[in-house]
Amino acid sequence: MNQDRNQDQLHPFIFEQSAVRGNCVQLDQSLLTALEHQTLPPALKKVIGEFTAASVLLTATLKMQGKMILQLQSQGALQLLVVECTSQLNIRTTAKVGSELPGDQLTDWIKQGQLVITLMPEEGEPYQGIVPLEGDSIASMLENYMLRSQQIDTRLWLASDGERASGLLLQKLPQQQESDLDCWNRVQHLAGTVTDQELLNLDTVTLLQRLFVEEDVRLFSGREVLAFCSCSQTSVINMLQMLGVAEVRSIIEEQGSVQIQCDFCNKHYVVDEQEALGLFDEDDDHEVTH
Repeated sequence: MNQDRNQDQLHPFIFEQSAVRGNCVQLDQSLLTALEHQTLPPALKKVIGEFTAASVLLTATLKMQGKMILQLQSQGALQLLVVECTSQLNIRTTAKVGSELPGDQLTDWIKQGQLVITLMPEEGEPYQGIVPLEGDSIASMLENYMLRSQQIDTRLWLASDGERASGLLLQKLPQQQESDLDCWNRVQHLAGTVTDQELLNLDTVTLLQRLFVEEDVRLFSGREVLAFCSCSQTSVINMLQMLGVAEVRSIIEEQGSVQIQCDFCNKHYVVDEQEALGLFDEDDDHEVTH
């Protein structure tokens, strides 16, 4: 591994005198930590790496405080791929596979799929956008989503080897003053020459200099990306209260206690009968049992 990489860092940048901005991200330990409790085939880890890099790139373009949840859902062998990224760039990710993955390409695993992006601000109402999966890669699927759902010109270049992941994002901001009108077309073309090896092995400064040697690029300070699972005993208790006393009682009758396994970090939670039923007042229990 090249130690000169900006490991687990996101770097924003802009092209001066234009309406074009960008982000560059490299994930190393954060990706390994996010996947360490999940047994997944190498080809799927590569796709998850790209999906995770993309989620960090897109989250960093948002002004809100909160989190973005990217979901790829399908009726194929790959049923679900989820990445959560907070505005502090804390990530967690998981996948659900219904059967053995045929082939080694994403398009071999999905059928009648859709892409769901959910924004959950700390204040205000959540927003969700859903579009059919269009494209043959994570990058092209997300580009199509951004154009169709957000009306924002966005280009993504993603690379992953299953243990590391990197990505480059370019966006053309609408309704912004610019004097370099050809910049968007020009820098898209230049970025399109990047290779997976360059994305995975070069530090951000070297990468941007190599791609945009004659462009006026301003690079901002990097932000750290961390793997962090937000599951907790409190969130399990909240979920049980949402299920209601009837559902909780039926689970206890079947299993003796409530047992929850976190899909992201594999942590195991147990709530015994007394604690679980104690979450509900006697009136709730009375209504169910009579």
